[in-house]
Amino acid sequence: MEDTEFYIEHARELMEKTLSHTNGTLAKIRAGKAMPNMLDGIMVEYYGNPTPINQVASINSQDARTLVIKPWEKSIVSEVERSIINSDLGLNPQSDGELIRINIPALTEERRVDLVKQARLEAEHGRVSIRSIRKDANDHLRKLVKEHVSEDEVRHAEDQVQN
Repeated sequence: MEDTEFYIEHARELMEKTLSHTNGTLAKIRAGKAMPNMLDGIMVEYYGNPTPINQVASINSQDARTLVIKPWEKSIVSEVERSIINSDLGLNPQSDGELIRINIPALTEERRVDLVKQARLEAEHGRVSIRSIRKDANDHLRKLVKEHVSEDEVRHAEDQVQN
């Protein structure tokens, strides 16, 4: 019984991590609305170390189409701006020396189609990962039958993994 519970719990943890990762990836898809978490993956050179942008500046959405970034030190405004330009987000920051404003362009039909494809692809990656975790857990459980665990116990554990 202990062995089956270990595999069930391990599969549950891996599936939760996969769901969390997939949700995070889907949240980063830029859908035309200005959201501060859009910039979460951007790293800024801060005293020689790559640092997440949210640790060197405050990021707020001024309205539905504008992000405002206020670095905590004026000396790194240009570095934050450079990091945003070099990111693969396709954003064009505008700086006034203290604040950086990013206007999020309206979505075109072509961009909407691309976003739908990207969201479907990420969702499919999540589903494939979940299936792989479930298959591995069930394989490990079936091996336990050969060792010392009853078939009923393994069948019950497989049902729990499926749920």
